[in-house]
Amino acid sequence: MTSATNAVETVQSSFPIPENVFAETVVEVQHYTDRLFRFRITRPPSFRFRSGEFVMIGLPNAEKPVYRAYSIASPSWDEEVEFFSIKVENGPLTEHLQKIQPGDTVLMRKKPTGTLVLDALVPGKRLYMLSTGTGVAPFASLVRDPETFEKFEEVILVQTCRDVGELTYATELVDNLLDDPLIGEMAAGRLRLHATTTREHSERMGRATDLMKSGKLFEDLGVPKIDPAVDRAMICGSMDMLKDTKAILENFGLVEGANNAPATFVVERAFVG
Repeated sequence: MTSATNAVETVQSSFPIPENVFAETVVEVQHYTDRLFRFRITRPPSFRFRSGEFVMIGLPNAEKPVYRAYSIASPSWDEEVEFFSIKVENGPLTEHLQKIQPGDTVLMRKKPTGTLVLDALVPGKRLYMLSTGTGVAPFASLVRDPETFEKFEEVILVQTCRDVGELTYATELVDNLLDDPLIGEMAAGRLRLHATTTREHSERMGRATDLMKSGKLFEDLGVPKIDPAVDRAMICGSMDMLKDTKAILENFGLVEGANNAPATFVVERAFVG
């Protein structure tokens, strides 16, 4: 065990767990780059959420732990709970979270929420999932949910990162999905990944926002430009990306929706990364 692991275990026994919090065990950790990693924790039998929602998580390393909003990357049917995280140097939570190992404890508040859910969109034909960095996490949940393919004929997952390595999580997810016994047949020929980089050279370069404005995104995909009659969208990423993408979608005629007022696109405002 590492000293970080021992530290978490030591303090865990020192502080009581609040009634509105689950204390769950880390079962898997995978690091992709020096900035990104994913981890899975045990799922409490009573924990229910809709694919695309987020939850507050923390570590038992203080009397008042720091909690941050994390999109759940696993689908609602999964027996474990997965998260995809950025590593922030000196970050109040991620500085410690990036050191977790299987067997460690992660705290998770019991109430999930969020706007990136299928219920917040009116019916359509094609669904765009637009993300930067770890903003792809809620879409990792949604593309593994059969309901997504029951509601949409085509699902286009778009991710922009700085470097090629940062695209690995989404690339492996989509590749593995086609062999998934539950969702593979539904996703075949209907789920597409359009991944781009902004710094390191790759097959596709440029910000998704610029590619949407120029029309190159749709040209590369071989689909018409966004049409509010048939197209729907979800956005998750940095604050600047949310602002720019929202404006682009509104120029195409899409209208922002919410859980209590479904419309043609939704934004996850709790996420920054």
